[in-house]
Amino acid sequence: MHNSNEASQHWYAVHTRSRHEFQVQERLQLKGVVSFLPSVEKLRKWKDRKKLVAFPLFPGYIFVRIENNPHSMLNVLKVKGVVRVICNIPGEPAPIPDDQIASLQKLVENREALDPYPYLNEGQKVRIAKGPLSGVEGILVEKLEKHILVLSVDVLRQGVALTINAADVERI
Repeated sequence: MHNSNEASQHWYAVHTRSRHEFQVQERLQLKGVVSFLPSVEKLRKWKDRKKLVAFPLFPGYIFVRIENNPHSMLNVLKVKGVVRVICNIPGEPAPIPDDQIASLQKLVENREALDPYPYLNEGQKVRIAKGPLSGVEGILVEKLEKHILVLSVDVLRQGVALTINAADVERI
């Protein structure tokens, strides 16, 4: 395996086959590819038991940190279950800013109650000023009389919603 310069690596969104996100993550890890699959645990009930089950936050997507060169891209595309690397311009993989991935990682690590939420183009950009999520940025909207902070992951046109106290945010 050739030495890759971390400075030339970027995060990319990878579209996977439906319900193959966790298998794709395992296969990428076996190949030594740095990946991130944001997931949330939900309680699932059966007749005989209850169990916490992990679900992808963005079904059908996983993030990889690789260099933008044919060898690295092909290495990911050859993984069973991978459909394509997300591009804004055909044939040009769209890098995701490191701070957006870092914000998502911080949310997932803190295991806040997360729900998939439609991506918003409008709304006030805010930063959480207090608590364990201090520094996380997003867009504030109102929903069901609660203030919801939505962190946008631009390349997917999706975001993540979490309920926060409006007093804990500051405008940017």
